[in-house]
Amino acid sequence: MSLPPTSRDVARIAGVSQTTVSYVLTGKGAISPTTRERVLEVADSIGYRPNLAARSMRTRRSGRLAVIMGVAFDNQMRMLNGASQVADEAGYVMETHSVEGTVEDRTERVLELAAGGQYEGILTFVPVLGSALSDGRETPPVLAATAFDDKMRSVGELADAGLIEVFVRALAAAGHRRFVHVAGPQGFSSARARQETYIAAVERLGVESLGVLGGEWPPETGRQAVLALADDAPPVAVIAANDDLAIGALRGAAERGWSVPEDLVVTGWDNARFGAYTLPSLTTVDVDFRAAGSHAMRLLVAALRGEEPPPRGATLQHIVWRESTGSAAPPD
Repeated sequence: MSLPPTSRDVARIAGVSQTTVSYVLTGKGAISPTTRERVLEVADSIGYRPNLAARSMRTRRSGRLAVIMGVAFDNQMRMLNGASQVADEAGYVMETHSVEGTVEDRTERVLELAAGGQYEGILTFVPVLGSALSDGRETPPVLAATAFDDKMRSVGELADAGLIEVFVRALAAAGHRRFVHVAGPQGFSSARARQETYIAAVERLGVESLGVLGGEWPPETGRQAVLALADDAPPVAVIAANDDLAIGALRGAAERGWSVPEDLVVTGWDNARFGAYTLPSLTTVDVDFRAAGSHAMRLLVAALRGEEPPPRGATLQHIVWRESTGSAAPPD
């Protein structure tokens, strides 16, 4: 039976000293990005994993990071996947703690984890009080990359609605003059932002708005919104606050005998998997939750290593143009 690979093997193959390997895997020392990447690639290729228990005894570094989240659902899982990959590439083990209850409950749990000495750093995707945050001088760094509110609704950059205006501009440029917004519940900051952006965009461009309808997320809300339009509404552009509402709007159009994209054009939001398979396929906004999680973890790793925070990468949102908007294209 062959012996498991060691850090000495990594050093030999990577052409560096064993001390350099140790620095890369523990986040110590001034190691160039190129060298760090090379060492991590070699370690991954030969299947080397550091002995975290031994490391902890030698260096008092556990090699473990904690991520705080709320009730798990798809968007949070995508963020966790992105964070986990970055942690693994940096030589850390990431452990997830799902903490329900109030912001005070979560804060208390974060403080307990920070005081327990088991983690080198803590990342939270849900709100905590400022008393839980630290820069690592006395306790492990606690980084708040808040992406969800107390009810697990997207906030901050993930709730930005600027692409609604891009939709309106592109459709107006394609010749559309009548618009309607099918809104989500206004208790969601994302839904409020999309509605407010829609209203501002149609006013700015001087096109006609047939109103804001809906107010709930299910597809039936989108269906009823289209059924409620006047018979002479077409041609009309339906700007839906999410893909469920958009697919309901497509159903309502079919029931009325209206053709998409001739009588109606429809946009959604979220890039749900079904959107590519509707007939016509659905133009929508893709939100890269995985990239958001990756960036948050990179910030924590940089804090642990005393490095400059990494720059934000590409935008987290982009439009996926499909058949439901006809010939409309991104404005110049």
